[in-house]
Amino acid sequence: MTANTINEVAQNLNTATADADRSYDPHLADLARRAAAEGTVLLTNDGVLPLSPAEPVAVFGRVQIDWFAVGYGSGGDVNAVYTTNLLGSLVEQGVNVDTEVASVYRQWCEAQEPPTEEWGNWPRFYPEMEVDQELIAQAASRARIAVVVIGRAAGEDRENVLEPGAYYLTDTERALLERVTADFESTVVIVNSGNVMDLSWAQELGVSALLLAWPGGMEGGRAVADVLIGAAEPGGRLTDTIARAYEDYPSAANFGGQEFNNYAEDVFVGYRYFETFAPEKVLFPFGHGLGYTSFDLAGASLDDTARPGVVTTDTTDIAVRVRVTNTGPRPGSTVIQAYRGAPAEAALPRPSRELVAFARTGMIAPGEAQEVTLSFPRERLAAFDDDGRTGHAHAWVVEAGTYPVHVGTSVRQTIEVGAVVVEETEVVEQLQEALAPSPDAPFDRMTVTRDADGRAQVSWEAVPTSTVDLRERILARLPEAIPPTGDVGIRFPDVVAGRATLEDFVAQLDVEDLAQLAYGDVEMNSPLGAPGNAGAFGGLTERLRELGIPPVITTDGPSGIRVSAYASLLPCGTALASTWDAPLLEELASLHGQEMLRKGSDVLLAPGMNIHRDPLCGRNFEYYSEDPLLTGLAAAAVVRGVQSQGVSACPKHFAANNQETNRIYNDSRVSARALREIYLRGFRICVQESNPLNIMTSYNKINGQWAHYNYDLVTTILRGEWGYRGNVMTDWWMRYAPDPLFPQLKDSATRVRAGVDVLMPGGITWSSTRADGHDDAIVDGYSPDDTSGEHLTLGELQQTALHVLGMAATTPAARAAANTAD
Repeated sequence: MTANTINEVAQNLNTATADADRSYDPHLADLARRAAAEGTVLLTNDGVLPLSPAEPVAVFGRVQIDWFAVGYGSGGDVNAVYTTNLLGSLVEQGVNVDTEVASVYRQWCEAQEPPTEEWGNWPRFYPEMEVDQELIAQAASRARIAVVVIGRAAGEDRENVLEPGAYYLTDTERALLERVTADFESTVVIVNSGNVMDLSWAQELGVSALLLAWPGGMEGGRAVADVLIGAAEPGGRLTDTIARAYEDYPSAANFGGQEFNNYAEDVFVGYRYFETFAPEKVLFPFGHGLGYTSFDLAGASLDDTARPGVVTTDTTDIAVRVRVTNTGPRPGSTVIQAYRGAPAEAALPRPSRELVAFARTGMIAPGEAQEVTLSFPRERLAAFDDDGRTGHAHAWVVEAGTYPVHVGTSVRQTIEVGAVVVEETEVVEQLQEALAPSPDAPFDRMTVTRDADGRAQVSWEAVPTSTVDLRERILARLPEAIPPTGDVGIRFPDVVAGRATLEDFVAQLDVEDLAQLAYGDVEMNSPLGAPGNAGAFGGLTERLRELGIPPVITTDGPSGIRVSAYASLLPCGTALASTWDAPLLEELASLHGQEMLRKGSDVLLAPGMNIHRDPLCGRNFEYYSEDPLLTGLAAAAVVRGVQSQGVSACPKHFAANNQETNRIYNDSRVSARALREIYLRGFRICVQESNPLNIMTSYNKINGQWAHYNYDLVTTILRGEWGYRGNVMTDWWMRYAPDPLFPQLKDSATRVRAGVDVLMPGGITWSSTRADGHDDAIVDGYSPDDTSGEHLTLGELQQTALHVLGMAATTPAARAAANTAD
């Protein structure tokens, strides 16, 4: 196939809709509206909600009009088909909104455009209107209920901060709330924010209901209106613990460092810390959320596939069964959550509770019941031993002892259903030491001791540091080369059509071709794809396209397809995870995959799935939860949905990207245990549950080495332990550095040796050593005569090409070219 032919096929499939075209899939919009409502979390309610549409209501706060539909940065900068706000949505649905108050806000907002700034300097809030006491008093004479809207935003390169207008209320917001709650019989407060903020004022001011409305995309305003009037349930459950004060979070003392952060809280992240050490410091617990009806849990039981209450070496799944009865006045659904406790006698310090399974019920009518079964593999009882205290170093171990199992509607509201008794310590998975902190950067981590009454107390111990000879590990595992054949006439469509193997095709490629496949296009908005794309890789040169390799077009996510054309703006990651509804996420992502086909995207740079380690992280809105199981299962659902349509997802940012402050140089210093149990676990679940075709590394260092150069992260763990066979790409514009282990290598040569396949978008950030924009490190680092491993080997270059081409073979352009060749 000629280069012109492959270019024509790719262009036909990668031409975005014209900018003027605002068409969209109404089914996708409807599902996004449902997801936004189902992710809205009702934190408190004294009965004021749902509102009767006929009931007069006065709405205060400029964010009722200047609604935050999404956060900032690459995860939110979508050219949305449309957006909705709360005031317009309430009026649209016939709610009896006080017209005088609404008119004042409309006029003021028209005269006060929301502030806008350049990248990374976006406003965290919009300055609020000073509300006249007389306006409030007059409105209170016409309506007994007020709604006050508070808004916040953060984003990429834009951390939240401990200041008024960010984590805290401004004086104007505080004064508004005080005046409204004093004059109105009932006050509903809506917090429209992508980040958890201080909510201690809600209890102090005695608000009647508190609703947490994550940015819900283009249908977010309508979704919240649906919830307020009871047309939809506030179905969300918290994916994070909300503490009474920021200082109560276990990460607070070790967040925001310019050069590094010691993850001193170790595995005690979020509710794992609070439920173990400080339950009194919780304002709203993990998993909490109210609906408009009530449920009773009864008849709970615990069994496994072998014999009740006992795990044996033959046990595969443990089942928790419970009957859920709707005891309230209207139909509704809830989320049933199962947590395991920890053996008191365990050698490994364990959080008092850890999520092991969850499910959302179907709609249950008043007075009716539904039987719910939650099952989980016994591996979810395991902890990772990174220092050998169980007698099994670097292994996932289920220690002998009794594991209480609790089931309920939050981490707090549970009943104990029994206990799993493990008679003998079992090694679930024996691994090898990998990715431990450097001996040059030691720190102490949190652990558990018990006082005389058996109560857990925070103690500290030294983190185990690395003893691995990484250089020797790499040299011992260099991939074998495929014997070169020269051009024997095999073209890429032959591989896609099954007429030839990918290995035989790669055997034809010379070193220049192999090296080129390890680079993306030099800039974003590649001319080979839809206008506004994030970049391209694969068939970027005439030579590669002559061989039939199409360009692979990437677009930003995860809240929508970021191209020049209009596209759907979807609920943010936290909103989606707050549904605790994997089937819904998969269905929504499937429709999103269909839109990718229409807009010319082969790879959606999503889902974002870093852990909510700290509430100030600017990109928390893109991510899912403080819990890795919820994160992994939500991400897996999204990946399955997207990839069901013949396009690809790209989970990110791998790994430990938990702050935006100096993110391109910051070192996340984490114990091997915390990495395995918290920061890598969600990615592992996603890989093994959904087989993503791409994964993106993070900007930050992990224990001293950048993720995009990190051999143990990508090759030892991701590929070796988890069996991942897909393509690994960098985040956009990486740091360049010499190889600390191999003096002949640097920059992209180190990246290829680590197992990271593609530099995106492919060029040096501020300068260029070649006309095509990328570095020469791969070609310069290769030596065909050196068998010592000091230089890159042919096998390493071929291995990268196999990963890139294996992914490229799945694209619509590749499939179309194969069909054309037939």
